[in-house]
Amino acid sequence: MPQEIENIVFSRFVNQPVPFELISLQELYDRCGRSSYDLSVPHRIEFHCLIVITAGTSTHKADFKEELLFPGIILPITKGQVHSFNKELTVEGYVISFDETFIMHNISEKNLFHFLHLYHSPSIHIGQENLSTIQPYVEILSAELNSEKLNLKSEFLQSALMLLLLQIKRLSIYQHKTFESQKFKDFIKFKQHICTHYKENHNAKEYANMMQVSYKYLNDICKEITGNTAKAFINNWLLLEIKRTISENKYNSQEIAYKLGFKEHSNFIRFFKKHTGTTPSKFKIA
Repeated sequence: MPQEIENIVFSRFVNQPVPFELISLQELYDRCGRSSYDLSVPHRIEFHCLIVITAGTSTHKADFKEELLFPGIILPITKGQVHSFNKELTVEGYVISFDETFIMHNISEKNLFHFLHLYHSPSIHIGQENLSTIQPYVEILSAELNSEKLNLKSEFLQSALMLLLLQIKRLSIYQHKTFESQKFKDFIKFKQHICTHYKENHNAKEYANMMQVSYKYLNDICKEITGNTAKAFINNWLLLEIKRTISENKYNSQEIAYKLGFKEHSNFIRFFKKHTGTTPSKFKIA
């Protein structure tokens, strides 16, 4: 039987007033080693993090997909993702972790847009030559985090983090398609609606009604940004959440079907087999 996936909350390893942390990958491995926690075992995080690689090569799995790690690659890992590190540490870099409340507190609409834009990408390549450009921002964050001054500490850290994210976005802009602002904002709204309602609603036309836009417009922005129709995007989202839930090893197939809004267990089985070529029970064993 596969090992049960643990949901890691921010306070699992960190206990401090501001829900923000910046540590090296070596420190992360050392800390988990002292706690007998194996980072190579898939786990679901309940916070956001940013993994920055400065030296070496390795791989990292996030939501059942493997990403190559090398100098200049940055991985935005979002709340709810299932991910795992390699058993052996063969890279250098650092991990910035923060609770969702930290980034969302008093954030402007424009900064929220930039944050969501960056976290829409599974990986960001700024190039090894640009690591020195973001280093001053990292040093500011580290210095403030270690400062004993508590006055406006959270606000200062949030502002410095946004500056770092904006610099990363600027350095990576050449490799990312720049979407027209309103269309991308509407796409983000679509994602937020799915995040809230995917357990009871799998219908693309109903999401268009929620957003008060036409089904054609919703389809068009999904095709432009993801290459998929709105319905395919919903199906992919649902499929990923099914895989995550199966991998938690806490629920049987019927419970998962009910949990994710399938009225009939047989419909759940057909949906999963259609999109994966296997059954939920065989996926669980694999």
